[in-house]
Amino acid sequence: MNLHTLFYPRSVAVVGASGNFSKLGYHVMKSLTEGGYEGTIIPINPAAEDIFGIRAHASLSEVPGPVDLAVIVVPAGLVPEIFRQCVAKGVKGIVLITAGFREIEDAGGERLHEEIKAIADTAGIPVIGPNTFGIVNYSNRLNATFTPEFSRARPGDIALVSQSGGIAHMGAFLAMRMEMGLSCIVGLGNRLNVDFSEILTDLSEDARTKVIALYVEGIDTPRRMMKGLRAIRKKKRVVVYKTGRSRKGDLASKSHTGSLAGSHETYMGAFRQAGVLTVDSADELLDTAKALSGCPFPGGPRVAILSAQAGPGIAACDACEERGLALAGFDPGTQERVNTHLPPLALRTNPVDMGPAWYNAGALNNIVRAVMEDPNVDGILLLTMFASANVKIIEGLRETLVAWGQKKPVVSCILAPEGIWDKAIRHLEREGALVNYPTPERAARALANLWQSAWLRQQ
Repeated sequence: MNLHTLFYPRSVAVVGASGNFSKLGYHVMKSLTEGGYEGTIIPINPAAEDIFGIRAHASLSEVPGPVDLAVIVVPAGLVPEIFRQCVAKGVKGIVLITAGFREIEDAGGERLHEEIKAIADTAGIPVIGPNTFGIVNYSNRLNATFTPEFSRARPGDIALVSQSGGIAHMGAFLAMRMEMGLSCIVGLGNRLNVDFSEILTDLSEDARTKVIALYVEGIDTPRRMMKGLRAIRKKKRVVVYKTGRSRKGDLASKSHTGSLAGSHETYMGAFRQAGVLTVDSADELLDTAKALSGCPFPGGPRVAILSAQAGPGIAACDACEERGLALAGFDPGTQERVNTHLPPLALRTNPVDMGPAWYNAGALNNIVRAVMEDPNVDGILLLTMFASANVKIIEGLRETLVAWGQKKPVVSCILAPEGIWDKAIRHLEREGALVNYPTPERAARALANLWQSAWLRQQ
């Protein structure tokens, strides 16, 4: 199957389009029109003359021109006939938002699933869903979902692929808050004929996508997925969050996606053998994707901690040790340069307490530059909590950080009340100088996962 037209349609028909706010077809139309999609939008509704100011048609067969993508939001019992109309019309891709198929506790749902699968497979039409929120492609402003707010995300290089609509929504909204850029969002739903392996194959050739963040519940064809992950791991950076480790979670996965979650330990081992990093929570999935997008891989596990206050540096030390990072021992030349700019009462070995140099921009820059250039250091944790007296510290470090350009990864926790350092941090991130997190522990975890991902790729 060729998935290209799913993401780059020249025309989109909304089967079940509506002008009624209480209908999903209303929200799909709003997503397409307000999201800025520049292709042709075709509402399909036999009871309406126009929807959102666009002429409506009674059926796909009445549309005068071609239809590349059909977004279907009609009751499950009507879907087989709509699929037949799609085949007759030459539709090249389908997003099936409708639920009520294999995932329900009713044999009729399974029969409907198999019926529409046979229709789509015979015609070679790729289908996202059923029971999905849809897909978003940020490069052409295609928001084929029932959530117009997805269009607010910043375009970027992270693909978010999820079996769960709820997790995908949460992930997208977290990404917006974290200033992360997305290339696409894909709600696989119950995977009629497009599963993880098909999406991975498509994204492996997608120049826009650098990082793939996967949320996984149950998998019908795990061998195919692992094969796809092994094939893609040297081309893209991948991180996986797999749920269903509890008995109740396993059963809930069956109800939600139509697939059992399976043995969690078995999956963790399989992901590791495929050379793919796994994480344990939704926030860790997003944190790690941000680091994979914004940082180079470290050459090893040796980290230097530079903190404007001693306490956050000590907290970061604990988090680094727990996550398999090692505190670097500075080269004698580096230590001498650090000692020159800090008094003996400060922590001058790793971690470095830069507090006594708050008011001396030259000293701060020399300390940071010395540690960055140290051959014993593979990555840097830069920690700064705002105090009125150090308000200029980020401005003072900006030139050094930008000029360094992350020859080694720089992961930070730079935190201040809203409106003080926000623009400065945003500029540093967009200039590729660092990636920032709200706590030392999250920053350390992100750097540790960056190293773990690099190590797994080498195996």
